[in-house]
Amino acid sequence: MPSPNSEWLVEEGIGETRKLLTDAGEIIAAKIQWPGELTAGEVHKAQLSHKASGAKRGTVTLENGREALVEQLPREATEGLTGQVRITRAAIAERGRLKLPQTRWVRDGGGEEPADHGSSMHRFDTGAWEEVWHAASSGAIPFAGGQILCAVTPGMTVVDVDGDLSPRELALAAIPTIAKALHWFDLGGNIGIDFPSLEAKVDRRAVDAALAETLEDWPHERTAMNGFGFVQIVARLERPSLLHRFAISRTGMCARFALRVAERAEGIGPTLLLSVHPALKAKLKPEWLDELARRTGREVRIETNPALALEAPSAQILSQ
Repeated sequence: MPSPNSEWLVEEGIGETRKLLTDAGEIIAAKIQWPGELTAGEVHKAQLSHKASGAKRGTVTLENGREALVEQLPREATEGLTGQVRITRAAIAERGRLKLPQTRWVRDGGGEEPADHGSSMHRFDTGAWEEVWHAASSGAIPFAGGQILCAVTPGMTVVDVDGDLSPRELALAAIPTIAKALHWFDLGGNIGIDFPSLEAKVDRRAVDAALAETLEDWPHERTAMNGFGFVQIVARLERPSLLHRFAISRTGMCARFALRVAERAEGIGPTLLLSVHPALKAKLKPEWLDELARRTGREVRIETNPALALEAPSAQILSQ
C-alpha cells in the first residue's frame, strides 16, 4: 500500500485522463477516466423521476438529462422533487446492457468528496503507463514460479492462479501479485480468486492469513478459502476497471493508446505518420486527430496495416 510520500500523477491524454499512484518511483495504482463520465464524489442537481410508494430508492434525471439510480431518498419525497445527488458509482457498460450510474440523495447540500489530488504533468516517465496498460490488455501478470490471469465476467472479475510450484507455495507466492493487480487494474465489486486446491486446512489458513495481511489497508470483505481454493472478495465499485474497459471497448482503449504513442513520437519533420490496425481508424475521432496535430505541431497522416496488432500501433516523424 502507498506511504505518506506517495502521490497521484495525472496525464491529460487525448480522449482520456490517466492517473498513476507512485511511491518512490514504484507504480502502486492506476485509473482512467474518459470525457463525459461521471465521477464518484461529484454532486449534481437532479429531479426525482420515479419512486415506488414508501421506498427510499428510485430514479432521478440529472441536470444533463442523464438518468441515474438514487438511494437514501427522504421518506416524504415525491416524483418531481428537485435537489442534489452525490455520485457513488459511474455508469458501467456490459454486453447487451448499461448499468445506470448510482447516486445518493444529498440532504443538506454538502460539497464534493475529496478527489485524488495529483501533480498534473504532460507525460509520465517512459514505460510507466505502458507497463500497466499492457498488463491490463493481456490480463496477465507473471511472478516467480507462475502468473495470474484476470478476466471479466458479467457477475465478477475472476483471478486465476497458475504455475509450476507446489499448490501451497504457488498460492502464497501469488498473493503480492494479486494485490498488485487489484490496484493496477482499479478493481472493485465482486472479485473471485481461484487458487490451487489445498486439501489441508492448515494450508488454507496460511493463505487466508497471508491474504489478510497483504490486503489489510485495502477496504473490502472477504470469504475464507474453501476446499476448492476459491476466495471471494467484495470491494467498493466506483467506476469501470481497466480490465472492464478492455473487455467492453478494446478498440477504444487501443485507439487512445495509439494517440498516446503518436504524441510521444520523436524526430524532426513536418509530418506525423501513425500506423494502426484497420479496425482502429474508425475509432480515431476527427477532434482527437485535430488535438494530436495541435499538440505536436505537425500534419497527421493515418496509415492502416492489417499486420499490426490492435495493441501495437507505431508512429514516426517524416521529414517530407
